[in-house]
Amino acid sequence: MKARTRAATLLLTPFFVLFTAVMVVPIGYAVWLSLFTEKQSGLGFGGTETVFTGLDNYTAALGDRAFLEGFGVLLGYCLLYIPLLLAGALGLALLLDSALARARRFFQLALFLPHAVPGIIAALIWVYLYTPQLSPVVQAMEAGGVGFDFFSPEGTLPSVVNIALWEWLGYNMVIFYAALQAIDRSVLEAATVDGASAWRIAFAIKVPLIKASLAMVGLFTIIGSLQLFTEPLILNKGTGSAVTSTWTPNMYAYTAAFDRNDYGLAAAASVLLALTAALLSFAVTRLTGRRRTGTANEPVTAGEPGTAGRPGTTARKERTA
Repeated sequence: MKARTRAATLLLTPFFVLFTAVMVVPIGYAVWLSLFTEKQSGLGFGGTETVFTGLDNYTAALGDRAFLEGFGVLLGYCLLYIPLLLAGALGLALLLDSALARARRFFQLALFLPHAVPGIIAALIWVYLYTPQLSPVVQAMEAGGVGFDFFSPEGTLPSVVNIALWEWLGYNMVIFYAALQAIDRSVLEAATVDGASAWRIAFAIKVPLIKASLAMVGLFTIIGSLQLFTEPLILNKGTGSAVTSTWTPNMYAYTAAFDRNDYGLAAAASVLLALTAALLSFAVTRLTGRRRTGTANEPVTAGEPGTAGRPGTTARKERTA
């Protein structure tokens, strides 16, 4: 037992050291920094001094309309982006996993390649494709009688969502496809023998069996959505778009720190955003955990409607890690 304890300690120590260095210490420093502010004396000629202000920076951030509107933008972004991402990635994974799919490796690589492009480069590419004077896409749309301003107040959010989908759709599709490949093929063969259609197999058997992967991708997508920064920042630089310097909470903190030199306010905004992400992560984890626990032993009908009473038409849901 002591040997196992020493081995576990030896193997886990590098992780905890790295975790402390890159996570615990920066978060602790951000919390500490958020409790102070720099004030100038002598009408700006007496230099600056760091003053302890307690929760004043948090009050200032929560009382700033621009900061709160940033959360409204995030809400709209999540409502539009997350369903499209999950549905699109799952649909592509189901298509690749189907018996009708051909050239699976090619399409996996083709769909995953956009994720290999750095976010800044992807945003710059799409800015070019959104610009009317340069973009062949916009020119083709206008030739077809379709007019859409990607930089307008109404078009900015869909434009950002489109860039994010292009970056992350293939990545999450690979996760879902790997989960589908791990399903016991005998379960699918039994459903086929029972007369289940391809649609029935996909949505009554395959999807329930990869609920753990769906929950994991959903959780990571929510956390990633709250960190929205790169795409709107690029759209904000010289494009004339409706994206402002405080369009998202991350951009608000960036502007406060590097444009206004108010590091205490920036730290407070960052801590508030981190708390929001932590609370949402906890809520999603508890919700998905309850659903998996409550439905772990429910039967899944494999056959067509009306065949539930036949022998061999049900299979138990298996919990996947």
